[in-house]
Amino acid sequence: MSLKKLLMTSSTLLVATLTLSACGNSNSKQATNKPAAKQVLNWSLKSEIATLDSALVPENGSANMINNAMEGLFRIKNNHAEPGLATKTKVSKDGLTYTMTLRKNAKWSNGDPVTAHDFVYAWHRAVDPKNAAPGSYLYSGIKNADAIIAGKMAPDTLGVKANGDYELVVQLEQQTPYFKLLMGDIRFFPQDQKAVEKYGAKYGASAKTTVFNGPFLLEGWTGSNLNWKFVKNKDYWDKKHVKMETVNFKVNKSTTTAYNLYQANKVDFTTLSAEQAKELAKTPGYKVLQEARTTYMEYNLEKKEFKNKKIRQALSYAIDRKYLAKNVAGGGAVPLTNFVPKDLAKFKGKDFSELAATKVGVTYNKKLAQKLLKEGLKELGEDHFEFTLLGRDDETSKKETEFIQSQIEQTLPQVKVVTRNIPGKVIIAQASKGDFDVQLTGWLADFADPINFLDVETKANFTNMGNYDSPEYNKLVTAAKTTDALNENKRFEDMIKAAKLLNEDQPVVPLLQDNVPEMLRPTVHDMVQNSAGITDDFKEVYVTE
Repeated sequence: MSLKKLLMTSSTLLVATLTLSACGNSNSKQATNKPAAKQVLNWSLKSEIATLDSALVPENGSANMINNAMEGLFRIKNNHAEPGLATKTKVSKDGLTYTMTLRKNAKWSNGDPVTAHDFVYAWHRAVDPKNAAPGSYLYSGIKNADAIIAGKMAPDTLGVKANGDYELVVQLEQQTPYFKLLMGDIRFFPQDQKAVEKYGAKYGASAKTTVFNGPFLLEGWTGSNLNWKFVKNKDYWDKKHVKMETVNFKVNKSTTTAYNLYQANKVDFTTLSAEQAKELAKTPGYKVLQEARTTYMEYNLEKKEFKNKKIRQALSYAIDRKYLAKNVAGGGAVPLTNFVPKDLAKFKGKDFSELAATKVGVTYNKKLAQKLLKEGLKELGEDHFEFTLLGRDDETSKKETEFIQSQIEQTLPQVKVVTRNIPGKVIIAQASKGDFDVQLTGWLADFADPINFLDVETKANFTNMGNYDSPEYNKLVTAAKTTDALNENKRFEDMIKAAKLLNEDQPVVPLLQDNVPEMLRPTVHDMVQNSAGITDDFKEVYVTE
């Protein structure tokens, strides 16, 4: 749940970005179509959002909303950083100081100007350990960030300051070639101190207790309801490029319900199930979004059974990922054999996931699963055990947890699995406190680099809810981010070793790479969806008759 998170050198990266429009036709042909008199979209989502607090956001659904209703220094479009609030950027000769000039015509929805002080305030909140911000690890590399997050220094010692109202200065501890892309992540967005302090704990918990500075204002979200909307922000500095007047959102956890609404012209977009994707693959409007998104099981390593590596590996061998991807998960999903997905990055002409491949736990092997479980139980002095598998309450997650339950119980009769499907917001709250046995969770890359996945399982990372703590793993990931950051060969060597170690230890069980099949009405144009980071950007979308 990241906002969790690109070295733009040589051929390191292979990043897929889709600009969705009618049936894959070019926009030049569509530009002759007549814009609709009413610029209104109806959008189906498969899960609710958790918060509108950009500093504390725990998952991608909320991040997508925030990215359209708020804005930071840069906007990410087609995997490039484009100007947002920053109009000019200067970098010192040593690459450690960034000075950014901000535009002076940006406003919050309460009328306050957006200033450099808003960035300083928001960043201090994000790294303050008392706030336990899920994305705080992204600040690693900014001066003093790691020490602050560890509780060893005060938040106001972070390497960021305001020179007046419209100049922001950032000090780094090491060169960060992907700095601008990182600054496009919502966890680095500004916040209006007056509004945050006014609403206190309620800030971001509803639309009414949040202020916005982006292309749209978000209205109608109470914090728990399943429908809300965007309306065009008349005070947005670049409003001339915002075509949509309203975007209506409705959570439909059943893909059957959502597609029925699409057929009835009541929604313009929906994701599809595996069965629907097979049936609709040749239908106008069908697309598969190639995402750097994964689904995996995470063990709570504080539990006695899951402290045993053989038991963790046994459960992994008991799951047939190929069948899960083809017949259970959303259409477009492929088996995941490494925590880092395919087509995220290349090194010396080879895909990272191939370089980091191991033979442990990533294929279905009934005999080995039974052998390892028997040995693990003997080491614990047990002959059976039971655990609860937490999953979200949408249709796809329910099917996946049921399949995993059936597979494990059939392959390993000594193990009983209880499934519990609840809203994602509740899972995050429970798991963050260690109140779970095993959870079915996932990760969408914040930026296209293996470190963004590997960092998730380091000791201090909030998203490491299972409390995996390997000194060797932590050492390798830290080196890739710091001492070896600008040495491409050494950096990738570190990351490959770390990925292999993670697969050997199996604190998480890689299952699926979730490429997403979708239906987007052919009258919708210029919808940009990135494979990494924020997926949906409605800023320049328009509809034709």
